[in-house]
Amino acid sequence: MPTVDVSSVLLSPRFATRNLICIRTSQTVADNGHAVNTSRTIPFSGVVTQSSGDTLRRTPAGSRIEGDILIHTRFHLTDGKDGRDADQVKYSGNLYTVTNVAYWSTYGRGFVAATCELIPLSGGK
Repeated sequence: MPTVDVSSVLLSPRFATRNLICIRTSQTVADNGHAVNTSRTIPFSGVVTQSSGDTLRRTPAGSRIEGDILIHTRFHLTDGKDGRDADQVKYSGNLYTVTNVAYWSTYGRGFVAATCELIPLSGGK
């Protein structure tokens, strides 16, 4: 088992971004049978790095710009595989959807590495 505890790096003001916002949506069924979505915002901190960066994708239907970031944090983000809707993250004026979460619970107090894709996709110019 690894004995490295990266918590100090994840919380260090030299690395961590402290103004990240998680938008977590839950869904319930109202008395009338209609679905009701409820969103809440949760502030958290983490180390944000480029994942693959911004990429221009050209297809026969047109082109679009995709982008993603990687967030290492002790806050447990979800990509929707646990039965909930995927979290959204606000970072640097942009909104991202959490698309993949790797749980690294064996490193010290544990952390997650979350890949987040830019939304909305924007068309190429």
